[in-house]
Amino acid sequence: MALQGKGRLIMQSSLVMVVVLVALAAAITAEAAAQAPPPPRCLNQKCGDLTVPFPFGMEKDCYKESKDDTFLINCSHSTNPPTAYWGNIPVTNISLEEGELQIQRFITRDCYDQQGVRTNDGKNYSSIQTSDDFTISDTKNMFMAVGCDTDALFEGYQGGERYTSGCTSFCQSLPNISDSCSGIGCCQTSIPSGSKNQTITLGSYYNHEYSWNLSNCSYAFVVEDGKFNFSGEKSFLELYNTERLPMILNWEIGNESCSAAQKRGDYACMANTKCVNRTINIESASSGYFCQCLDGYQGNPYLPDGCQDIDECALNSTLCNNGKCKNQAGNYSCSCNSGYKHRDAITCIKSASVISLKITLGIPLSILVLVVASFCIYLEMKNRKFNKLKQKYFEDNGGLFLKQELASYAGSVRTAARIFTEEELKKATNNYHVSEKIGEGGYGTVYRGILSNKQVVAIKKSKVSAPITESRQFVNEVIVLSQIQHKNVVRLLGCCLETQTPILVYEFIAHGTLYEHIHRKNNKGTSPLSLPLRLKIASDTAEALAYLHYSTSTPIIHRDVKATNILLDEKYTAKVSDFGASRLVPDQDENKLSTFVQGTVGYLDPEYLQSNILTEKSDVYSFGVVLAELLTSQRALCFEKPEAERNLAKVFVSLFDSDRLGQILDDEIVEGHFERVTKVADLAKRCLRLRGEERPSMKEVAAELDGLVSTMELYPSGGKPNFPRTHKDTDYLLGSPVSSSSLVDIRGEGDAGSYSSILIGADYERSMQNQIQMVTPYGDGR
Repeated sequence: MALQGKGRLIMQSSLVMVVVLVALAAAITAEAAAQAPPPPRCLNQKCGDLTVPFPFGMEKDCYKESKDDTFLINCSHSTNPPTAYWGNIPVTNISLEEGELQIQRFITRDCYDQQGVRTNDGKNYSSIQTSDDFTISDTKNMFMAVGCDTDALFEGYQGGERYTSGCTSFCQSLPNISDSCSGIGCCQTSIPSGSKNQTITLGSYYNHEYSWNLSNCSYAFVVEDGKFNFSGEKSFLELYNTERLPMILNWEIGNESCSAAQKRGDYACMANTKCVNRTINIESASSGYFCQCLDGYQGNPYLPDGCQDIDECALNSTLCNNGKCKNQAGNYSCSCNSGYKHRDAITCIKSASVISLKITLGIPLSILVLVVASFCIYLEMKNRKFNKLKQKYFEDNGGLFLKQELASYAGSVRTAARIFTEEELKKATNNYHVSEKIGEGGYGTVYRGILSNKQVVAIKKSKVSAPITESRQFVNEVIVLSQIQHKNVVRLLGCCLETQTPILVYEFIAHGTLYEHIHRKNNKGTSPLSLPLRLKIASDTAEALAYLHYSTSTPIIHRDVKATNILLDEKYTAKVSDFGASRLVPDQDENKLSTFVQGTVGYLDPEYLQSNILTEKSDVYSFGVVLAELLTSQRALCFEKPEAERNLAKVFVSLFDSDRLGQILDDEIVEGHFERVTKVADLAKRCLRLRGEERPSMKEVAAELDGLVSTMELYPSGGKPNFPRTHKDTDYLLGSPVSSSSLVDIRGEGDAGSYSSILIGADYERSMQNQIQMVTPYGDGR
């Protein structure tokens, strides 16, 4: 029995030994499973401009063994320089530090012809398959889609689960697309962490049927941050001519976490390295790991030698001020010179009492902090006071009422006035810089401004620092005037109410005033306007005034029709401007409006001047003066002439009635057109009748001029008149500000252009007497 027990014990001991040997063999096998280091020929491999570091390689035994050879880089010599490929995808950068691979991916396209038929070979999708060691970077990439009728989907796998993401982009007008990728022309979305594989599908809701004239293609792609910046219309052309964009893939050296991998014999991180978990943000799980050199070390963390120490002292001789630099493993230290001591291992300071040094530095620093803090508090208080003042001006000028009224125009944004902030207009004019000034008059200064949407505007900033007296009437007039949509009317775009006197923003017209083209024709390098072109301008102006009188929701009397308030664009289309003196006719009386006299001497209706009763026939009289100017090329009022000849309207009618009209006509423009000129002169004479009821309406004037113009050729010579640009492109804005019931403005024009004055009380009475004498009736007014 004893022998049997002893034998059993020996057998048990033998089994234990066998188990231990098997375990050791397994460990040895695991150690052997780790890939041998790459041979020297594999180090510093290059393909064209790309360096290929291990674990990547271009030959057998030069790259880390993995499923499907995912670390193999193929080098194609069919291009110059050669191109590196990961599978069939071009590679442009490999980062060991971040564990990243920069590849070039095709842009997915979806294009249609005008009939809505897809033209890109019926294919509107693209895909990429990644191995287990690679994922699409969620921190370095963004999914984007560009198009005007675009529905883009991004599909992939995350942790074995399939997911779908995407965005939609629409637009109606390419020039109005902003540079932000916010859904109008461009949309974008982030990519989930740990994404594997990628399929991009593009769709269209209407097959570009309504946006074909904007862009017949849509584009979608995953792109590295900063490698594609959406820039509105320009981006459509760029994408049309671009085949690939860069994308970042994350790669892992192993598919376990750092803690698990460090227990294995094939742990890849070598000497002086650290392991970094590649988390996928699903309950902080890790999809694998990669290696980095420790701080102060450099090299390839996957090679047997690992990372080597950086000699900071050799690289930078100025690291230690007041001391000598000594290199250390992963760092450096400083040996201080005589008279200095260590503040820390790498900083040397003078040997002085720490307490005295703190006191010496602390007192001035404390004072400095106190001064800076006091200044900041002062600026904050000043800013608050300024904001409160702006809010007060905004409310006093009717801003709250205007915002309430504009809310009802939400469905017609293009026709509603816009409220600008003072900051917007300062930015548009470079803080009202003198280089942006394009005109200046007695009431205000006009600046050229460029808004954030690149629209060029004319900004009228009043010189008068006085609030408006009737804010509700001002708001109503702003809304009505801004809704005028006529090709021959300069549009009021909006206003800024944050200043004591509102700032007005107008459409910018760049070719000067009719006054400049008529009365400066003898300047060097200029040519006179031809008669057909003058009559076309007159017809355009009459059509605009007729529109204001009869076609707007609230009839508008301009009250200051004159040559300086008629603008010409590059095609010499007339545009009526300066509604600062205009009045809206109340619903209860569409024929007469009692008001203080306001207008320009020489153009002012005598009946209105004597009665203070404003009617739409007052605009007809002023237009008659403009017709006389067009036929004679003489100013409406010229103080250089004898008193009896100063008023053009009076002289024109007198000469017409006595059959001596030829004495005043401009022979240079009327030659060969005398019959037609006689008809226009007769129309002008009828407009200049003293009694308003005997004058034709603007509808009748416009119809008569249209009939005359329709039979004439605008440019008989076949060429376009050439007039040089003047610096007063927007003199039309320099009239009076929005009318106040307490002001009387009577303006005259001399050779130097326009001038203006504000007359109140006794001065007003004396001026009125003088003006009435100047426009005494002639004949019977017919």
